[in-house]
Parts: sequence; structure tokens; C-alpha cells
Amino acid sequence: MDWTSPLHITFAIYLLGMVGIGFVAWYSTKNFDDYILGGRSLGSFVTALSAGASDMSGWLLLGLPGAFYLGGFSEAWIAVGLVIGAWANWRYIAAPLRLYTERSQNALTLPDYFTNRFEDRNKVLRSVSAAIILVFFAVYCAAGMVAGARLFESVFEVPYSQAIWYGAAVTILYTFVGGFLAVSWTDAVQATLMFFALILTPVLVVLKLGGPEASIALVEQVNPENLQFFKGATVLGVVSLLAWGLGYVGQPHILARFMAAESIRTIKPARRIAMTWMILCLAGAMGIGFFGIAWFEANPARSAEVAGNPERVFIELSTLLFNPWVAGFLLSAILAAVMSTLSSQLLVCSSAVSEDFYKGFLRPKASQREMVWVGRLSVLAVAILAIWLAADPDSRVLGLVSYAWAGFGAAFGPVVVLSLFWKGTTRNGALAGMIVGALVVIGWKQLDTGLYEMVPGVALATLAIVLVSRFGGAPSPAMLGQFDAVHAELRRSED
Repeated sequence: MDWTSPLHITFAIYLLGMVGIGFVAWYSTKNFDDYILGGRSLGSFVTALSAGASDMSGWLLLGLPGAFYLGGFSEAWIAVGLVIGAWANWRYIAAPLRLYTERSQNALTLPDYFTNRFEDRNKVLRSVSAAIILVFFAVYCAAGMVAGARLFESVFEVPYSQAIWYGAAVTILYTFVGGFLAVSWTDAVQATLMFFALILTPVLVVLKLGGPEASIALVEQVNPENLQFFKGATVLGVVSLLAWGLGYVGQPHILARFMAAESIRTIKPARRIAMTWMILCLAGAMGIGFFGIAWFEANPARSAEVAGNPERVFIELSTLLFNPWVAGFLLSAILAAVMSTLSSQLLVCSSAVSEDFYKGFLRPKASQREMVWVGRLSVLAVAILAIWLAADPDSRVLGLVSYAWAGFGAAFGPVVVLSLFWKGTTRNGALAGMIVGALVVIGWKQLDTGLYEMVPGVALATLAIVLVSRFGGAPSPAMLGQFDAVHAELRRSED
């Protein structure tokens, strides 16, 4: 292996740049609020790109192109569901959550918000929601570790068991050092890198094949059904793919970006930036998988790696079509996608351990400096757990992401929505919704029904919240008053 090759040099420059941003953020991190939420100081541009990059993990450059390479346009339903869900999250959840968390004793984490919003003096909501975060983010972080390991395994030609540590090291370092600011600033850089890689690659593939018509003809030659949106589709299958959009309202690492926005006035321009970025990136990822079918049909001698693992289609196209300098830039985009999401998830897990368990139960009067270091050590602990879970080299990125996404969507999504828009929601209702949502996802996953576990999880969690809230004790006057005050302020901000 030549460590002085353009590909490796490009990688090294990128990695050093991310670490450098982490150390710059170190000097801007004065207290625990800064470490966990950046002091609520993110502007529209950084909020938008940080939310997008933390959302679109390695699956955007590995899992989604791989799915399109196998199934063609029939896999587009997942993108449709994600776009609808992301837009609804920005439009209806972002501003109320930003305002409500600030009014709820400046809540820094989702468990913190639930505890304060529902006056949970026994801290049951805090412990249950923090436990759910740790369980499902362990799986989600493992997906990031797998994606990073695949990249290092391919580029540096090292065994998977070593690649998984190399792929995680830089992300752990800048998250450990710089906290939320480092994660958000690097997210903006990484989102830009992902955008250009996802747009450039399918365009070049099409040009190499002689244009769109020739490329589509080759795809059709492989299998005419690749051009059909309903190839092998069932009602349950389409509903399951669209249901991915339901998960947005429950993802702690995305909701944290809303909570960290400078003010609710930054949300609207951030939404426009984020949705434009997302739609173009999804289109590029689908184009890579779709036109990858055509390229490998025209070049069958190069198709062995992709035939063995379709999630490698972007990696193979990047290294085969571009010169090493450009290929290094493009492959860095995979690492950018992995690092941006993984760092966000590690930080949310860190906040669950430090704010919700350590300070919430063990050291209520812990100093700011102590809390920052507990947060940093928590990053290391969760990262090591995720590496252990990702040790199987046969793990599939999209499968791991799908499970964790459903877990958060069902456990937290209905609680977040109803806590913001239904004043009748009670503590016991919220608790019932979390538990039912998480358990249904875990149980449904064991069944072979063809229906994505997100759907029954969200439906039954919502039902549990409504029933328990209606037939239990009513919300306190203080909770009702705060609800009215938040919505009155939201109406004033929209005038």
C-alpha cells in the first residue's frame, strides 16, 4: 500500500481538517451548555446543513445507492417518504420545539425537555427516554462504524477488524474535544462535500455512457422492471418505504439542531436551505445506484465487487471513473456522511449519560467543568460499545439504520408531536407512549409481516398516549399555562 498516493493524501488532508475544526471549537466551549448545545448560537446556514448532514448518514452514499442498484426506481418510495417527513419536521416541529425547550427551564436534551415539560419530579421520563436513546443509538452508531470500516477497508486495503477502528478514530477525537460546536461546524463542511460528490458522480457516469438515453437503455437491457416505480410492489411494501418519513419527529440528533438554533427566526430560511440540499443529495444518491446498473452492464469485468456487495457501488464508481485526486475527494464524502451522523449520535448519547443519568441522579450539583469531562468520557464509552456491535463484517448499513430509525420514530415521535400541539398530554401518557413505541418496534422486528415496524410502533404509541392521558389525571394549571404562553409567542412570531 502506497501511503503517498494522491488518494491517501487527499484523505489525510480531509481528516486533519476535521480534527483542526475540533480543536478550534475547544476554545469556544466554555461550559456544558456549549458542549451539548453550542450555547443555542447556530445561524440558519449551519443549522440547515448540520441537520441535513447529521440526518443523512453513510446510508446516503452506501445503502441508498446499493438499494437502487438492486431494485431500480421501485426504491424511490423511501426518498419520497423522507422528503415529506423532513419538510413536515422543519415546518411544524422545529420552531415550537426550539421555543418550548428554552421555556422548559432551558432544556438541553430531549429527556430534559420531557422531564420539564411534564413536571416529572420523579424523573421517570428522564431515565426511560435516556435508556431508549442509549439502546437505539448504540445500534445507529454501529451502522456508522460499519460504513466507515467499509470505506477504510476499500481505500487502505486493511482488514475489517482494523478498518473499523481507523474509521472511528477521527470522529471520536473531534467530538471528544470540541463537542456540539465542533460537530455542527464540521457538519457544514461535510454536507458541502457530500453535495458535490453526489451530484458529480452520476453526471460523469452518464457522460461516460453516452448520455441519458444510452444510460437508460442499458438499465432497461438489464431488467425493464428497473424503470418501474411499482416493480414487485405491494401495498405494505410502499407504505413501509413511505413510513420512513414518520421517523423524523423522533430523531434526537436532528431535533437537537432545532433546539440549538439561534432563534425561531432562523428556522424558516434554514428549512429552505436544508430541503434544497436534501432533495438534490437524494436525487444524486439514487442516480448513482440507477446509472451504476448501466455502467457495470457496459463494463462487466469490473462488476465483481458490486455483485458481492451492492452497497459498494459508489466506492467502485469513484475509484474507477476518476483520477486518484478526485477519487480521494469523492470518497471523503462517504467519510463525511459517516462522521457527521456518528458524531451527532455520540454527542446525544453523551448528553444522555452526563446530563440525564450522571447529573440527574448521581451528582445534581456537578460543576460545569466536571460535566464537560463526563460528557467527553461518555463519548468514548458509547463509541467503544458501537464498535463492538459493528464487529460483524457482514452487517448491512441500511438494515441497522432502519431498525434504529424506527425505534426513535415510534418511541419519541408521537410524544414530541403531542407535547407540542395537544395540551391534554400528561406525564403518564408520554411515558406510556415511549414504552409502547419502543417495545412494539423491538417485538415487530422479530415478525416477518412485510410491514415496517415504524408503522405499528407510531400508531400504537400515539393511541397509548391519548388513552392514558384522557383517562388519567389532568395536566396541572402550570403546564396548561406554559402551553398557552408558548403558542401565543409562536403566533406573534408569525405575524
